Amino acid sequence: MKDLRATLIDILKSEVKPAVGCTEPVAVALACAKAKELLGEEVIKNRILVSPNIYKNAMCVGIPGTDRLGLKIAIAMGLIGGKSEDGLTLLEGLTENQVKESEKYMDTMPISIEPLDTKEKVVIDVRLEGENNTSRVMIKTKHDNFVFLQVNDLVLLDEVDGFAQKNEVQNIERKENIMDTITIQEIVKNVENMDLEDIKFLLDGITMNVNMAKYGLENKIGIGVGRGLKKSIEEGLLGDGIMTEAMLLTAAASDARMGGAKLPVMSSNGSGNHGLTAILPIVAYGRKYPQSDEKMAKAIAISHLVTAYVKNYTGRLSAVCGCGVAASTGASAGIAWLMDGNINHIYGAIENMIADLSGMICDGAKAGCALKLSSAASAAVQSAVIAKQGYSVPPLNGIVGTQVEESIQNLGKVSDKGMQITDAIILNVMNDMNKVK
Repeated sequence: MKDLRATLIDILKSEVKPAVGCTEPVAVALACAKAKELLGEEVIKNRILVSPNIYKNAMCVGIPGTDRLGLKIAIAMGLIGGKSEDGLTLLEGLTENQVKESEKYMDTMPISIEPLDTKEKVVIDVRLEGENNTSRVMIKTKHDNFVFLQVNDLVLLDEVDGFAQKNEVQNIERKENIMDTITIQEIVKNVENMDLEDIKFLLDGITMNVNMAKYGLENKIGIGVGRGLKKSIEEGLLGDGIMTEAMLLTAAASDARMGGAKLPVMSSNGSGNHGLTAILPIVAYGRKYPQSDEKMAKAIAISHLVTAYVKNYTGRLSAVCGCGVAASTGASAGIAWLMDGNINHIYGAIENMIADLSGMICDGAKAGCALKLSSAASAAVQSAVIAKQGYSVPPLNGIVGTQVEESIQNLGKVSDKGMQITDAIILNVMNDMNKVK
């Protein structure tokens, strides 16, 4: 077994980060804040271009600190009070006056937002003009990954490799991606051999995400899925077990986050909702069957890394709900490991997840995500529990292959290639309803 611990720890540190607000509009706000800093003066004209998946995910979601929804207010907040040094938590630092000023800016100043004609999942291109200067900022691939910075004619950073003309030959040395070759067993065995000190930061995600869930349970925010489940348990309509606890925590946290609660969550693979789904079902299991800090940290590490493995094939943003097909699969693997650590049990949990929620669509980040996260959390527990009893989907059953890695790759083919037209139609339907032209 290869010793890949250092590489996997680096992935965890890169992909598991605190975030305030839905990641897509926050990423746009981050790019706007950076562009404003480079401009160094008041903005007279702006033009913001984003990939269709960013456009879709940011259209209807609540923004922390305001009751406004969507990209325009996020852009205004980034321009008015955002500090790029704060990364994906930049909206947390805005004062009440800055939020009010941002709302006024949104109402009185023209804000130009256009979807790009690109198949790239994460692309943000912000162009600002002032009285004396211009600036341009690009984020690509990851939500906080700056690839281009320009002030007037001075290019400060240029790591763009995907904006070349279609017919232009590009000789780009591709960095090796360990997720292309690693196996699920290698992920699990390497995590088992990690030192707690190296992954102790993952425990911060429990605190953050549970606090968000508490906020959703204690306040009328979002749809109120978490509060509805809690009341149903209290009235005896639902049983008080691991599955309902996982549903309740994950849904309540999503209620609060999608409703714009100004609290950080620990994200996973560029998504706060992924972080909620990857962590909170494991927390629910830990509440029923208490675990040591080391066991919890390792289970959550497995969850984040399996999530990353699935996302490597489905794409960072896609037509399918990443919480339903990726983060919940990671959570199910983490719960299965906590139960007994048997690799076949973990395989079974993953196969069951792929057979279950593989068709859940993503129609953007919004209040309704709480329902999807509730279903994802329930399925994560169910798949692990059934696999524990020795029951899992057999090979060659639908898209389930002969090995777990093949099953995940098949899921990726369906998601990334098979559902491109679905993604376009989802965006068109949302545009028509919201009269976005």
